[in-house]
Amino acid sequence: MVASTATSAREKILSTAYALFTQRGIRDVGVDEIIARAGIAKATLYRHFPSKDDLVLAFLQQREQLWTFATVESEARRRGADPEGQLLAIFDVFDDWFGRDDFEACSFINVLVEMGRTHVTGRASIQHLNTIRSVVERMAEQASLREPAEFAKSWHILMKGSIISATEGDRQAALRAKAMARQLIAAHRS
Repeated sequence: MVASTATSAREKILSTAYALFTQRGIRDVGVDEIIARAGIAKATLYRHFPSKDDLVLAFLQQREQLWTFATVESEARRRGADPEGQLLAIFDVFDDWFGRDDFEACSFINVLVEMGRTHVTGRASIQHLNTIRSVVERMAEQASLREPAEFAKSWHILMKGSIISATEGDRQAALRAKAMARQLIAAHRS
């Protein structure tokens, strides 16, 4: 029972932080607000997350699981009929995301810009962005595209650029990026 209670307290803290961090960023959300919204004691938070940075790192890890793997990669693979189609489907997933009322942009980009690339959470954000690029590189390899690592770097620029454009208010950004993505695929076909 103790392990279950500890797990549920940790999950409650992380769930609360996840919702707040995705919507408002890191610096705007204080530990006291997380404690109040989660309905836990300060000691409970610090037992599970010794510092706010530890909580942010856990949030980023959860974001990678929920967003990078369970949403972007999984949905793109489901929607695309073949490896090239799966790559293009990434922008279909983005188009759905950009159209949501609760569109919150990319947490990895947000944390990187907010905290800086030398901060522990900024460095972690860079690693999570590298993971996304690795997913694209694997998809490019499966599509038999030339220079999959270079392709993935260029593709990732399209992904990040479309997110920034959508954040600026361009809800058609994913469709614009998808059109450019078709050209990138054509340029990398064997």
